[in-house]
Amino acid sequence: MKILIVEDNQELQSAIKDSLEKEHYVVETASDFDSAMDKLSIYQYDCILLDIMLPHGSGLDILDELKKNGKSENTIIISAKDSLDDKLKGLELGADDYLTKPFHLAELNARIKAVLRRNKLEGKNTIEIANVSLDINERLVKINDQVITLNRKEFDILNYFMLNKNRLVTRTGLAEHVWGDNIDQMDNFDFIYYQIKNLRKKLQETNAAIEIQAVYGVGYKLIVS
Repeated sequence: MKILIVEDNQELQSAIKDSLEKEHYVVETASDFDSAMDKLSIYQYDCILLDIMLPHGSGLDILDELKKNGKSENTIIISAKDSLDDKLKGLELGADDYLTKPFHLAELNARIKAVLRRNKLEGKNTIEIANVSLDINERLVKINDQVITLNRKEFDILNYFMLNKNRLVTRTGLAEHVWGDNIDQMDNFDFIYYQIKNLRKKLQETNAAIEIQAVYGVGYKLIVS
């Protein structure tokens, strides 16, 4: 899961980033209005943590732009402004939740998980396709009720494919989602091929009824085999 933190307080931004990375999220940051808009115009995020008071602009203006482009889902406003008007305005513009500073990082983590479950899985903690079950909270994958061992990236890749069953997943989109901005430093996609090769092998060896198919020259697609 990929999260963008839009927060100008560097100390708070770093604390949130460290906390979310411990939960195995891919985390990116923006410290002002312009950098946030740049990232949102290029990348897709599973959740956006959005401060209202930003240098050079307002988080509510960002939310307004997201709504116009149909991207305002999975947004949590994090702001010191505790006025009812701001809260209502944010929710009207499509924010899923509103958390007032100061807050406990454990509460923020719980809010993020609740938003992702509600919007992606309709309140469920697991994704089930054919004989494969993936538990997001426990980071467990079962095939025919037997647990299989995946490394962190293999789990994240399978999670992304299962959330996008039968949809074309491009190599670039997958890399951005699982590895974040670090892909800009990569010369090629060999690191993706390696992880997917190992994941495919594990699915085949355990008789999974799903298959990750290569779409020549473009990317991959998960189907029920």
